[in-house]
Amino acid sequence: MPSHSETRLLPYRAIQMYDLVSDVAAYPLFLPWTAAARIRSVTPRDDGTKLMEADLVISFKVFRERFGSRVILWPEAHKIDTQYLDGPFKYLKSTWAFKDTDQGCIVDFMVDFEFKNTLMQGLIGLVFYEAMQRVVRAFEARANTLYGPDQLVKS
Repeated sequence: MPSHSETRLLPYRAIQMYDLVSDVAAYPLFLPWTAAARIRSVTPRDDGTKLMEADLVISFKVFRERFGSRVILWPEAHKIDTQYLDGPFKYLKSTWAFKDTDQGCIVDFMVDFEFKNTLMQGLIGLVFYEAMQRVVRAFEARANTLYGPDQLVKS
């Protein structure tokens, strides 16, 4: 049952990072091991949130798996919650939260999941921490590409 959480201070605005992470359709352009993405639906809700259902195809070595997620987008709060719908996991949940500061924005990321297949679970366990760091770095690099050169954030 790997889980990972990380907090970073990035030199971008919270809305920029929220827009980047909520653009699930663009994930194959920059996210490691993401071979395809398909948005099933996006439904605005009365409380100002949006409910997105999306599929991602993850390709890692000889494994290629599709999984579906229910994504709750909180545009006003700059938060994204993801829950597992179907595919190779027993469960999967993740949360992104973005908060503006004088120096950029604080990005909080958490993911927790377990594969149904014990072989896959064992393989990911060997490289999980490194893989999660690579995913977070991919989002940082995408922000740099979209919003300008990376800047040093000073305390």
